[in-house]
Formats: sequence, structure tokens, C-alpha cells
Amino acid sequence: MIVEDSRVVREFLECIIERDPRLKVVASVGTGEEALRVIRHAVPDVISMDIRLPGMNGLELTKRIMTEQPTPIVVVSSEVEDEELKISMNALRAGALAVVQKPVGVSHADYEKVAQSLCTRLAIMSEVRVIRQRVSLRSEAVDVSLSAGLVKRMEDRVMVRRPAILGLVASTGGPSALVKVLNDLMANFPVPVVLVQHITPGFMRGFVKWLNEVVAQEVLEAEEGQRMEAGKVYVAPAECHLAMSERGVLRLDGSAMVSMQKPSGTVLFRSMAKVYGAEACGVLLTGMGEDGALGMRDIHEAGGLTIAEHASTAVVYGMPAAAVELGAVSEVLPLTQIGGRLNEVFGMKGSMT
Repeated sequence: MIVEDSRVVREFLECIIERDPRLKVVASVGTGEEALRVIRHAVPDVISMDIRLPGMNGLELTKRIMTEQPTPIVVVSSEVEDEELKISMNALRAGALAVVQKPVGVSHADYEKVAQSLCTRLAIMSEVRVIRQRVSLRSEAVDVSLSAGLVKRMEDRVMVRRPAILGLVASTGGPSALVKVLNDLMANFPVPVVLVQHITPGFMRGFVKWLNEVVAQEVLEAEEGQRMEAGKVYVAPAECHLAMSERGVLRLDGSAMVSMQKPSGTVLFRSMAKVYGAEACGVLLTGMGEDGALGMRDIHEAGGLTIAEHASTAVVYGMPAAAVELGAVSEVLPLTQIGGRLNEVFGMKGSMT
């Protein structure tokens, strides 16, 4: 289903989508109110949504859809630096899966590339089975039991000192999960936080700016040679891997994609394992694919602490599942418990977890 207020753009999107054999337009509407009426009988597999709509905007529409009839939503935005971007990012926090730029005109040199990218994103997201994010007491009890078993096996193998760095990696569904984890961390968090979020390159700087507005920590786009400070969050730039050259110093890596991603969580985690060893802590959150899993194994084998988000709260249980299957995870926790566990580990007074 297409939700777009401009009739011209709506018809343009219909043309792009209908020519892709993987997709079929089942509805095309101009307002959020109309979308809520149509979705009940159209039952789309995925929604292409303009964020700036007359009346109900895309953020409010996202909230309504995710409450009443959860459906994968791809936000299609024309701006990357203004209020529209802020609404787009908040829509991701409310449950939308991805944000992409609107296709350029047919005369533009990048038209085919951008159009194909949009269709591929819609096709992939149509396979995601989104649910209302409600974690029952029963499911949390199961999560705690599972986590305790994994912790016991780790303690039997190695004693871990308090980590000196925290790495967070996320993809689809990540913005909301990252906000939750970061806001659950204690004030004056004692170490730097390094972060990889897979997002359309044109939105990365806007994502960093938005994150600064919704979390307590100062959030910075990482720079080459930058010296990290405790409690600050350093985000991998667009189309560039983030790594460490030495303890406390960042390095940007322009090498090829890893696990089809750039920046890659695996590159970050592997660098943390190499530089910090047993003092590294990696957290792998919701995301499609397997990025981060191999790097998490490096941290795990170095004796560091590794945490994966549990399937009960992950929007897409792809990346965390890949790490679990590799035997790279110390603990599996629902999103609601990850921040608290990190506070225990990083705030402990003794020398071991």
C-alpha cells in the first residue's frame, strides 16, 4: 500500500512498484485517515509511507497502524536535514522498519539504481512479521531462565574483568531498541560507547542529530583519530567501517562491505576484541541478516562479555540468532533487561562479573 499526499508522486511510485515482479500495489491513498480505512480490507504486506501528510502525519499514522493492524512500514522521505527527518526518525522509534529517500526523476542518472533499491527494500520488509511489542511476565520469566544458563556456562570458562568499552550493533528495528538501551544506562556511564546502526547513508547524520535529542548521552559521529571519552556515544559514519587503532582512539576504515554492510558490526566487534580483549563488551540487537555475529564470536573467544537481544522483543531476530547459532553469546536478554544488566556489569565494585 502506498500512502503519499501528492497525486503525481503517488502515480510515480505506482509505476516504479508495479513494474517489479516481486510487488503489486493493492492500494494507493493520499491521507493517513484514508490509509486507516483502506488497510482493513486491503491487508497489505508492506506500506510505503510519506511522512508529511495532511491531517494525521506519518508518525501518528505509524503509531495507529502498529497498534491496530501491525504491518511493515517503510518511510519514504524527501528530506534529510529538517523537521521531516525528525518525524521520520520518530516513526522508526514507533515501529516503522526503515527510512529511504524518495526516488529521483526518470531523467536523473541514478533513477534506475534508486528505484531498484526502493523496490528491493519493500520486498525484503514485506517478509518481516511485525507484532505489537508487548513482553508478558511469562515470556520474561523464560528469558531470565535462558540467560542464567548461558551466564553459568561462561563463568565456568573464564572470569571477566569490568569491561572498558561497550559496543552496540543494530539494523532493522534498531533505532527504537538503541534508544531504550541507551536511556536505561546509568548516569555518568563509566566507559565510551561505540555504535553501528545500518541505515540509508543519506540519513546517517540526521540519525545522529535525532539520537542526541532523545537519549541522555552526548552522541557524536565518529571521526578518524578521535579520542573517546567515557559516557559519550560514537556512531559509525555512513559508508565507513568503525574500528579502534588503539585503546581509546577511533579509526575509520574504508574497506569493502562485510556481511553486505558498511559500516559493519563485525568490523567493530573484531576491532574491539583485538584492542580490548577480555575488557570488551558487545551487544547485538534486532536486525536482518547476520552482521555482527562473527565479530561477536571474536569478543566471546577473547573472554569479553557478549549479549544478544532475545527473540521475544527483537523486531527481526536475524543478527542475534546468527550469533547464538555460532556459540558467540554469553547472555540472551529481552530488550527491557539489557540496560539493567549493563549497569550491573559496568557499575560493579569488584573485579569480576
